[in-house]
Amino acid sequence: MTDYAEEQRNELEAIESIYPDSFTVLSDNPTSFTITVTSDAGEDGEIVETLLKFTYVEKYPDEAPLWEIQSQENLEDGDVGEILTLLQQQAEENLGMVMIFTLVTAVQEKLNEIVDVIKNRQEEDKLRKERELEEAEKVLFQGTVVTIENFLAWKARFEMEVDELRKRRQKEEEQGGKLKLTGKQLFETDHNLDTSDIQFLEDGGNNVEVDESLFQEIEDLDLDEDDPDFDPLKMGSDED
Repeated sequence: MTDYAEEQRNELEAIESIYPDSFTVLSDNPTSFTITVTSDAGEDGEIVETLLKFTYVEKYPDEAPLWEIQSQENLEDGDVGEILTLLQQQAEENLGMVMIFTLVTAVQEKLNEIVDVIKNRQEEDKLRKERELEEAEKVLFQGTVVTIENFLAWKARFEMEVDELRKRRQKEEEQGGKLKLTGKQLFETDHNLDTSDIQFLEDGGNNVEVDESLFQEIEDLDLDEDDPDFDPLKMGSDED
């Protein structure tokens, strides 16, 4: 008859000596403990890590222990799922034998693979970004090929922007005060301007009277225009 308790005690002693810095006992009944599993460091120092919790069942190792991932670092959800699947496969293959060391070793190897995958992802991302930058620079250098379609589209947008700018300026001028009109526009819009000066003089009592007798019809004047010495200013002085 198998002494399960004895086998479990012996395995715990061995596990504690193998993982002295990462092994922690949580309880004795049932026996439960955690082991921190860390990958080897990558070229740039990147690591992945997980905290595994194991619990012995009564008939362990003839029955698989219970396990769970209590925490993890730098693992994606897909990585966690693969680790749980790996534990299940290893447990089924090792029934009847103490298996904690085997399970932990399999997980650590998986973490090392994940580090390599992370490195490949980083390299792929770097190459992708470089390609995108090259494509952007190529497009910038080549410019946009002008076709009838994109020229007409640009022309329509340009005319729309110009019209919008004109309307906005006109609105701003209207809001700031009346538009400044030319002299012709003033007389066309306000017919009182042609009589405003006369009205101003009448309102002020400054009517201007003109003595028409002081003027003669220009036809009655005997002007010797053919005389080169003729000076209209001397006419009055000659009569005197």
